[in-house]
Order: sequence, then structure tokens, then C-alpha cells
Amino acid sequence: MALIRDSSDIKVADGTATVRGWVQDVRNMGGISFLTLRDRHGTLQVTMPKKKIDPELFELLTKLSRETVVSITGEVKESNQTALGLELIPTSAEVLSEAAVPLPMGVIDKVNVEMDTRLNNRFMDLRKPEVKAIFELKAMMVELIEEAVRKNGFTQVYTPKISAAGAEGGAELFKVDYFGKPAYLAQSPQLYKQILMSTGLDRVFEISPAFRAEHSNTNRHVTEFISFDCEMSWIANEEEVMGMIETIIDHVLNGLKERGKKQLEILGKEITVPARPYPMLTYSECLKMVNENGLPLKEGDDLGTEGEKIIGDIMMEKGCDLYFIIEYPEEAKPFYIMEKDGTPYSFSFDLDYRGQEISSGGQREHRYDALVARMEKKGLDPEDFSFYLDAFKYGMPPHGGWGIGIERLLVKMLDLPNIREAILFPRDPSRLSP
Repeated sequence: MALIRDSSDIKVADGTATVRGWVQDVRNMGGISFLTLRDRHGTLQVTMPKKKIDPELFELLTKLSRETVVSITGEVKESNQTALGLELIPTSAEVLSEAAVPLPMGVIDKVNVEMDTRLNNRFMDLRKPEVKAIFELKAMMVELIEEAVRKNGFTQVYTPKISAAGAEGGAELFKVDYFGKPAYLAQSPQLYKQILMSTGLDRVFEISPAFRAEHSNTNRHVTEFISFDCEMSWIANEEEVMGMIETIIDHVLNGLKERGKKQLEILGKEITVPARPYPMLTYSECLKMVNENGLPLKEGDDLGTEGEKIIGDIMMEKGCDLYFIIEYPEEAKPFYIMEKDGTPYSFSFDLDYRGQEISSGGQREHRYDALVARMEKKGLDPEDFSFYLDAFKYGMPPHGGWGIGIERLLVKMLDLPNIREAILFPRDPSRLSP
């Protein structure tokens, strides 16, 4: 059985139990010694009175190195000296796997360890309860996303991760040799989820890896991440898409606040659920805000990290953690975003969370001729996208959608300092292993 989480876990008639885990610590106090055993559920104290247990067993358990994996059988007793209210008096033990000495890094030591050391020894880093809690919350978050989209009529799909063309064209694509032909790792499922809008699968979602060949060594960029993408048909405008995002994010935040209480307590974090609807700022309004705060951007410029942070600080002062930025210049958006007729703007939006973009989306251009014109305007050859354009020739409903970086969302929820904290084995320009 796993570690005893509470007294209700003891179902052994004779009051004995066998527990298995990692040796977290051993303390020798002369006539009595204590061993702390840990597994995914927590820790258990093994109490060893020297005069009351077998001398060989005492010698074995007190000489164990930290992080050795053992199985210990013993008598379960109530104890008001332990957080669990229980302790184990051992009667036998088996060493299942002895840990080498010294450890590459500590698990319970209150010593700062550099990120590279942690990532190089991720198997050890994940033994820390506060690190493990992040990934338990991440799993809950994905589960809650799936609950929300299925409740709203979305069908889960799986699109190729090796493609003949990228969703955005060019520079950020990882090129691969596909049996002598050029191919690319998917930046996003954008083109495929739009194709599916022509099939009668009116609402689709995908949670899958995405790849960006960005030479960015920052705390918010990686080359492989998990993207949550949705596309929905029969929309009247992009506000319907934004409303759906709000519904999903609200479900996730409320769900994590309730289901993740234990993990949030370990991390010392709280989740705030913003009121709906989320505020909407136009790109032009944001440009004015950053200019007034000393960042000299002009019309058409990307707001960038610094601009996003300025806006985030202003909005947080107003009590707004989540907010939309709408009506971006059409020239700043991909070819598949619909232009706002007669203006230089587009039916697009970003969702920002405390000063960082976590989602981008909008209404798509569903009219074939207008879509081809958008491609040509962007310097793309429509012939390279024939597999995509064919779906628009034979009846394509109005549609829109979004993509959300799962890790970026989690990082902002938990106020983590680096996106690598939310990825088991991160990939960036300088890291390909482990």
C-alpha cells in the first residue's frame, strides 16, 4: 500500500501496515531514531526505539542514505507528535533501491539550486512537494479545460504535427527532412482546425504540442509547449469567441481553486477569479497608455513585453487581472484574420493576464477570394496552401477561434517566475536534454 494519508487508510485488522517510499531523512537521537518516509501523498514518521526493535533492523534503517527506496512493515500507532497523527514502529524492512551518495541536489534542504542544475536533474527536482504540486495543478487544469469545452459542444480532434506548410509562413518553423521532402513541425493546428469548420464539425478543440523555432532565451519563451486551440463556426463576430474563452477560463479558475486546495497550500498561492465580462481595450487605447507611460510606440508597432507589462500594471491597479486587447492593425495579424472593412484594423484580439499575452484569436476570413487576397498581401504564395484553400471553395461558414499556451496560463495563475517551472522537460535554444 502507499503511505498512510490518514487514519481511514488503515484497514489492516492486526494494526500493522506495509509502506513504501523514499527515505527523506534519518535522525539519530541516541536511544531513539526517526526515519521520515515520503511518497506522492506526503510523509510518514517511522519511530525506532533502540531497545524495542531488532538490533539488525535498527542498524539497517539508521544507516540508510537519503532518497533510498524502501519497504517497511510495522505496527501503526497514534501519535500526537506527528502532523499525520500516526507513526509506524518497524518490525521488518527491505531496501528496494539504494541511493548513491552524494545526491546531485537536495530534496528538503533549504538551499537555492540554480535552474540548470534543477533541470539537469529533473527526476530529483520533481521529488520536491512544491515542484510536484505545479504539475498536479497542470493536470487538473487540462482536465477542467476539457470539461468546459465538452460541456459547450466541442469535439476533440488531433491534427498532424508534421506539415508541408506553417500556419504563419517562414522564420519560426523547425524544418525536417520528410523522406527527402521538406516538411515542418507544427506551429499550431490553425490551418487544420479551420479546414474542419467546413465539415460540419462546428466546434473543435485540441490540446497538443506546438513548436516555435525562436532564438529566445527568456523566462517566457520555449521552443516546445502545449497549446490549447479551439475553433467554432456560425459566429456573428469575434465577441462570441471572446465570450467562450471567458466561460472556459472561469470554469478553470473556479475548478482549480476548489480541487487544487492541497497543492495551492503547498505552494502558498491563491487563485483569484475575475468578474465577468473581462474588460476590452482597443489597440489604440493601449498605444496611448504606453505612450503616456514613457514607451514611445507608434501606430502599427507591436506592444511587446514592455508595453504589455505597462498595460498590465495599469489594469491590475484597477483590479483587473484578465482583459482583452482588440482591434489590432490588420498588418500585424496573420493572413487568416479578417480585416475590419474600410479601416486598417482587424477582427482580432489578445487575452492578457497580469501583463502577459496568454491567448491570441479572432474572427477568421472565411471568404475564399478575400482569403487569397490576404495571403498575397502578406507575400505568401496561395499555391503553397492549396490543401487549406480547397476547403474554402465549397462552402465555409463564418468562424473564429483562439490558441492558449497551457504553460503561460499556469505560470500567470500561480505567479511563477519562469515558464520552465511549468514544463517537465523544457526545450529552448540551449537545452535539448534531458
